Amino acid sequence: MSPKTIQAICDWLAERGSAGIKSSFPLFISLDSRSRGSRLSGDGLYKIVRCYCREAGIDKLMSPHRIRHSSITMALDKSDGDVRKVQKLSRHKNLNTLMIYDDNRNNDQLELSELLEEDL
Repeated sequence: MSPKTIQAICDWLAERGSAGIKSSFPLFISLDSRSRGSRLSGDGLYKIVRCYCREAGIDKLMSPHRIRHSSITMALDKSDGDVRKVQKLSRHKNLNTLMIYDDNRNNDQLELSELLEEDL
């Protein structure tokens, strides 16, 4: 994790502690009235992402996985396509899975289609 992320988690833990939330509780908890204090569920995280996207004026249907996908693609851009380095970040066991992101990023299919079209 980056130092900024570590600091944000430390700040969150301090805030939780001052609010009386036990350190033995899950790192991220639900604030929903029905499940308050229990572990934040996948559905809960999805709702948070949707809420923040609406507030930001993003009309596209977003999900935690789509954010992960965008982050991996951006990491490939920032690292000049260093797939091994990004594989460590993304924790993809199979490099072929990561290559899907790289192929989408490079738009190789469009480029090759345009080259082939020139000969038609």
